[in-house]
Amino acid sequence: MKAVAATPEELAIIGGRPPSVAHMFFARVAESGDREAIRYPDADDVWQSLTWREVGDRVTRIAAGLVALGIEPEQRVAIAAGTRYEWVLADLGINAAAAATTTVYPSTGAEDTAYILSDSDSRVVFAEDDEQVKKLIEQREAIPKVTTAITFEPSALGEDWVLGLDELEQKGAKYLADHPTVIEERVDSIAPDSLATLIYTSGTTGRPKGVRLSHDGWTFEGYALRAGGFLTEDDLEFRWLPLAHSFGKVLLTCQLAVGYACAIDGRVPKIVPNLAIVKPTFMGAAPRIFEKAYGGVNAMMEQEGGAKLKLFRWAEKVALEHSRAIRAEKPVSPILKARFALADRLVLSKVRDRFGGRVRFFISGAAALSKDVGEWFHAAGLLILEGYGLTETSAGATVNRPDAYKLGTVGFPFPGCEVKIAEDGEVLIKGPNVMRGYHNLSEETEAALIGDGWFASGDIGEIDEDGFLRITDRKKDLFKTSGGKYIAPTYIEGMFKGLTPLVSNVLVHGNERNFCSALIALEADAALAWASQHGLAGKSYTEIAASPQVHEELQRVIDELNSKLNRWETIKKFAVLDRDLSVESGELTPSLKVKRKVVEDNYRDILEGFYS
Repeated sequence: MKAVAATPEELAIIGGRPPSVAHMFFARVAESGDREAIRYPDADDVWQSLTWREVGDRVTRIAAGLVALGIEPEQRVAIAAGTRYEWVLADLGINAAAAATTTVYPSTGAEDTAYILSDSDSRVVFAEDDEQVKKLIEQREAIPKVTTAITFEPSALGEDWVLGLDELEQKGAKYLADHPTVIEERVDSIAPDSLATLIYTSGTTGRPKGVRLSHDGWTFEGYALRAGGFLTEDDLEFRWLPLAHSFGKVLLTCQLAVGYACAIDGRVPKIVPNLAIVKPTFMGAAPRIFEKAYGGVNAMMEQEGGAKLKLFRWAEKVALEHSRAIRAEKPVSPILKARFALADRLVLSKVRDRFGGRVRFFISGAAALSKDVGEWFHAAGLLILEGYGLTETSAGATVNRPDAYKLGTVGFPFPGCEVKIAEDGEVLIKGPNVMRGYHNLSEETEAALIGDGWFASGDIGEIDEDGFLRITDRKKDLFKTSGGKYIAPTYIEGMFKGLTPLVSNVLVHGNERNFCSALIALEADAALAWASQHGLAGKSYTEIAASPQVHEELQRVIDELNSKLNRWETIKKFAVLDRDLSVESGELTPSLKVKRKVVEDNYRDILEGFYS
């Protein structure tokens, strides 16, 4: 299968995009007024719905409320909240007021929140609830320019500078009565190069950096995906991704460009139950979610055991054989076709039903997806289209398509975006989606934008003979053994996780060491299910992690992994951690990427013990 070159029709669609996110939004309201735009769970977990016209009315009032508070064009308004429909209303309202959104993860500590608000010069903060407001109170002296907080949930703190979202809308309605054209005028003032979003990268090291992203970058993203033609207004997206992350924002701009409805709920434990209720046709997610689903299905079958487990393993084997034949564009024999039809009816269809039964494809981004996990989903009839980009490229730069994909790659460039490989293997990207620079960081900007509009991604990759990009690792994550051999840890970690559903997170270590080692965290549900079948029923996570049985099983997996690696890449020693890595512990970013330095520092004694 070969990458598809951008067609004149696709480039014409992109060339005709609106000048701003606000223009794009109000054009969608005008075109799709009575169609469903947003679906969301209320306090009783009953799903409610808003039409595009209803969203348009609320966004207009929110925007006018911000103007009434004194917000000027391109001034920053922050959102410190989890993924919920009010986040979308606030973001669109900010852009409709010609202001720019500063993103803050709800898990960000008070000190870092204050740093982001101060560095961005934010004036107003949409704070999800009193937990977020308390951070502002704690850091009040560090953020003197913040005049108002607006909560999505009723506040019990009694602060006169804190308004509810409904109060802001009332203020906006009153302002509109006296200034009926104010939002139209604000929207008309927005230029393609105007600042739309200031996203602070969570980062795996150091202080977060503010990435300046323009309206033109976001409209390009939305229309580039629209030009691909694989989404229609009849699709239904389920959105759980952190909206403070660029991947979440690009899904919103794609929705504006295409016009489909979106069901929004950021509660991660609710993802699988919600999929069964919402029955979406597609969803974007980080690889960790697919790994957890892969582990969850396997854990359920391990618990069933007996004939059901044997049937599942048989169906899995048949499905993988069928998937490989399809992807290699080889003829499928009548015998394999019949076996696959039976496997699909008895097993695979039930796997798809767990995801609602209507999924046409998933989109994976934010980190590397294990090829083996991607292959398992494809075999089950659930295509994962892996894409690639960074906050600095407004999220997307490349993506696989339903009609042109290759597992293990991140696809090919969006039409209108260019990608090339530097002499040292670094991926370089150029296009309207590339950032305007880092906020207040001129030296870092000059280092990243290296001439003629090219952005140096910091990722190492290669473009294969069919035009598909493959990312092998982060440039800064590559390390050299004491023997002088370079190691790409992310590649090895992805292979490892694809070989067993038992593993949640793994970190390969070995910089300036004479061999590689690994820290392994178990997938809790999969581990408990596995334990019940291996003489450890009723044991805790910690007891299972310390058991000889688990160490023996993981050694078997490592032996299999090592057989596929170069000698200097092989893992010689490992330890199973007594808990999983988490965002709360500071070991994962909000987009679920491992913070290597934090993990290595937390488990320094274990790592040193490998080499003593």
